[in-house]
Amino acid sequence: MSRIGKMPIELPDKVTITVDDDNLVTVKGPKGELSQQIHKDIKVVVEDGQIKIERPSNSKPHRSLHGLSRSLINNMVEGVVNGFKKKLEINGVGYRAQKQGKTLVLNVGYSHPVEIEEEDGIEFEVPAANQVIVSGIDKQRVGAVAAVIRGTRPPEPYKGKGIKYEDERIIRKEGKTAN
Repeated sequence: MSRIGKMPIELPDKVTITVDDDNLVTVKGPKGELSQQIHKDIKVVVEDGQIKIERPSNSKPHRSLHGLSRSLINNMVEGVVNGFKKKLEINGVGYRAQKQGKTLVLNVGYSHPVEIEEEDGIEFEVPAANQVIVSGIDKQRVGAVAAVIRGTRPPEPYKGKGIKYEDERIIRKEGKTAN
């Protein structure tokens, strides 16, 4: 049995969940509303303030969908209650970020500033010139937007310049040496 899939999800007080006939799971909470289509073979049961995910058989596709479905629903519940954040650090001389309205402006060594617009449900914070915080209720979209920001100038291994996640470790390389 899937260790993740068999764990029940506790429903907090202010969260409501609905499952319609097409297995469309909708979670409403204090921070917003999320919905996710779950595979038709997976059964989502809501009872006694808990969500349980059940699979019809022990076949490999059903086992893999079991844990995936539980994780997706758990992330939706977590998102509408607490939200998700990704912190990015900017390293490099003259590299900085600033927020202008709903636009994140990055000066990261190009001849022009890179501008990234906020999407619906995604917010940028710039607590310092070398820090960016991406926050929202949808874990997948927060991660995707953070990856786009990091992709504008990925960290390089020689000097460590670029944009990296806060907990990311850059493996440094030695430069060329003379004989």
